[in-house]
Amino acid sequence: MRSTILLISAFLISSFSQAQILKKPIPDKLVVLTFDDAPASQYSVVAPLLKKYGFGGTFFVCEFQPNYADSTLYMNWRQIQEIDRMGFEIANHTHTHANVSKLSQAEFNQQLGYIEQKCDSLGVPTPTNFAYPGYGLNTDALEYLEAKNYVFARAGGSRAYDPLSDHPYLIPSWATDEKNKVEIMKAFEQAKEGKIVVLTIHGVPDIEHSWVNTPPELFKEYLEYLKENGFTVISLKDLEEYIDVKEAKRLIKPDFSKKLSN
Repeated sequence: MRSTILLISAFLISSFSQAQILKKPIPDKLVVLTFDDAPASQYSVVAPLLKKYGFGGTFFVCEFQPNYADSTLYMNWRQIQEIDRMGFEIANHTHTHANVSKLSQAEFNQQLGYIEQKCDSLGVPTPTNFAYPGYGLNTDALEYLEAKNYVFARAGGSRAYDPLSDHPYLIPSWATDEKNKVEIMKAFEQAKEGKIVVLTIHGVPDIEHSWVNTPPELFKEYLEYLKENGFTVISLKDLEEYIDVKEAKRLIKPDFSKKLSN
């Protein structure tokens, strides 16, 4: 009898927590596409293809050092502004692709503030979401993000995002490259039973960083698969339609024992 009561109590607590965190149920086949580092191909290849397929996406922009000034390698701010005008989310990846686990709060604020000010000067909405450059993070970084009222932060980990157990500042993702097609296709299958698949994509292609290169043909293949199989493809910001972030932060303790890098 006692064990039955305990099971019922646990079920009720779980159901109550779920009702608080979720504004509405997470549908199967929900995928979030995110794009890091602002390589030039995100403007010339990625954004037009997303528009063609009717998909959302989040672009985590920075001024990647030391070759940011080379316009053949990276987007300029007018191109980033155009991506915003196309309806995609512009989010923060720090000014210089900095490892935030090594920054003081003042340095962190300066890094994020630079991107925020550039967006403001061009009429781009102030970023509310963040991705950790190189997946460098620590407990301080989460506190700094909270102090600046950021909503979500994306990490790595090569696993699905569970809004009921993963803290909003520790959203896991898979990173694509030219060699892991099988892994990514299997990842899409995990977008079910309340879990969300988040991808980290760099250049399509990525000229300067070959280890994270995604060939355009492979990227198109992913988009075609998602379209043909009825997936809903959104930006990170769109997750606010499903998740009460304030409640998620209150109820979910950050778990650094989980894999958070790719």
